[in-house]
Amino acid sequence: MTGETPPPGSRIDTTVPHAARMWNYWLGGKDHYDVDRVAGDQFSQAFPDIVHIARLSRHLLARIVRYLVNEAGVRQFLDVGTGLPTVDNTHEVAQRADPTCRVVYVDNDPLVLTHARALLVGTPEGATDYVEADLRDPEAILAAAAKTLDLTQPVALMLMGIVGFVTDEEGAHAIVARLMDGLAPGSYLALWDGVNLVTGEALDQAQEDYNEGDAVPYNLRSREEFGAFFDGLELVEPGVASVPFWRPDPDPLAELKEVDALVGVARKP
Repeated sequence: MTGETPPPGSRIDTTVPHAARMWNYWLGGKDHYDVDRVAGDQFSQAFPDIVHIARLSRHLLARIVRYLVNEAGVRQFLDVGTGLPTVDNTHEVAQRADPTCRVVYVDNDPLVLTHARALLVGTPEGATDYVEADLRDPEAILAAAAKTLDLTQPVALMLMGIVGFVTDEEGAHAIVARLMDGLAPGSYLALWDGVNLVTGEALDQAQEDYNEGDAVPYNLRSREEFGAFFDGLELVEPGVASVPFWRPDPDPLAELKEVDALVGVARKP
């Protein structure tokens, strides 16, 4: 997008930066406005690694979904905080491995859902659906997902870079736990989020400047706070890890180094 005015009646606000559009900008996509590019450039100037983390996260999602389908035997996915479509979205990776996979995307941003419905078309053997809901409303998410997914069978709950937008005061850990409570035994939680373990003051300052603007604030958690999302679940190897180190592809040219983002995948017993 080039900053054009959206149609009358649209709920898409182009006057403040939006995380999904900034992320799309860092990934080299086209679905962003001037305000997102300005905010994205300001953040990346203060914390250049964010572009690298954004791209690492796409490779991570594909690795997680392939693991869940090919090794864990999961055929249903609940992807909350979908973000704008790019390459190798959840249903594409899952249905490439097994065309019968069923995927429900959840987001509370009208731009994301408009693009998703137009672009994310699944296989005829499986199912791909879209729900407008907020992560802070797990009951609404579960009720809507049940229209497409069989919640009596295992489901992979995908929370990719989204939980940082929910504060501890809003009950982030309790929200994730409630979503997992609504899923059958044998379900999985796949969650990555930003932390500050490597960069230090530069990242703290970049995040503080971002949070003081008009966009929805993002909360950086400690390793311990991140790990608490998996309480009561069985972490799969390698446990909680920096994003590049979670089951990396065997690419001898890939540079493996710690980044300010952690990931874990865990099974509900």
